[in-house]
Amino acid sequence: MTSIGEQSDPRLRSYLALRKAIGVLGISLPVILPLGVFLVGSDDAWQPTISDYVDTVMGDVFVGILFAIGVFLYFYVGYDREPDQPPYLPSDRLASNLGGLFALGVALFPTTSAVGFVQGVHTVSAVLLFVTLAYFALWQFTKTGDEEPTPEKLMRNRIYRICGITILVCIALIGIHGWLLRDTGLNDLNPVFWLEAIAMWAFGIAWFVKGEGVPAVNDEA
Repeated sequence: MTSIGEQSDPRLRSYLALRKAIGVLGISLPVILPLGVFLVGSDDAWQPTISDYVDTVMGDVFVGILFAIGVFLYFYVGYDREPDQPPYLPSDRLASNLGGLFALGVALFPTTSAVGFVQGVHTVSAVLLFVTLAYFALWQFTKTGDEEPTPEKLMRNRIYRICGITILVCIALIGIHGWLLRDTGLNDLNPVFWLEAIAMWAFGIAWFVKGEGVPAVNDEA
């Protein structure tokens, strides 16, 4: 099966490649960080959250990947606002701009800071970043325009919706953990790290599919 991107001009192919790259970064982030710490022989390979790796030997990698994601999101060109789009949903341009700023906020305001304000900005930025990523998967990526969606497009939309819902569920479970289960023995399993990892994997899969990285669900040219 040949994708539309493979038949298009080099600019579109580059755009699809960027989407795939962002997907790979999202998928690999929760793997690269603990693996990198482990390989240098440190005993803190497993951190309570992904953000806690900022104070490990992988801190620069954590910040660098978030900067890459943030810059791409900020300059990402989405669809124009449609006439039937609910007024409470942001335009694609606004959502991408905000998503980029939220990603930079996560990188620039470390959760390990001793300053409460910095921690607060980090937490708010992280939550809003995940919400924005869920928005992309649930709303932006599932748009079909006026044409009849192909079977491949319908399959991609199922993947996008699963990814978006997964991100939102992970956010909710992280909130429940912080509210009710913070001081329990469950912390020994690093539940917040794993929920964040699952959310990042869902985000990465959605963008990788959007970049035509899975030939089985690409439209035929």
